[in-house]
Amino acid sequence: MQTFSVKTNRRTEMIAITSEVTTAVRALGRRAGMVTVFVPHTTSGVTINENADPDVCADMAMALERLVPWNAGYAHAEGNSAAHVRASLMGASINLPLVDGLLRMGTWQGIYLCEFDGPRTRNVWVY
Repeated sequence: MQTFSVKTNRRTEMIAITSEVTTAVRALGRRAGMVTVFVPHTTSGVTINENADPDVCADMAMALERLVPWNAGYAHAEGNSAAHVRASLMGASINLPLVDGLLRMGTWQGIYLCEFDGPRTRNVWVY
């Protein structure tokens, strides 16, 4: 397993981590199989989405704000229930095929850490 950290700057943001994941995969020395990218946090997630237009990330954040608003009468005393719900919607892991030592993704796909309770330092595990 390889790990790296990502420092986030805002409460909600999507940070491209494709290059960091690629570096971690190279360090694993594997040539074929499946790669799992996992974030061990309950208020952040990981996803694959378009990497060409940054408006996609902004649109996703806007859609999540509409689906899961911050102030909706949640019971959780810490005050970050929306972050927990959003993280569950995105998921804590993704799986990618590895062929000839290269991650296989679509032309426009990139890997994103999804922060919902920042700013924080998040860990990413690649195995």
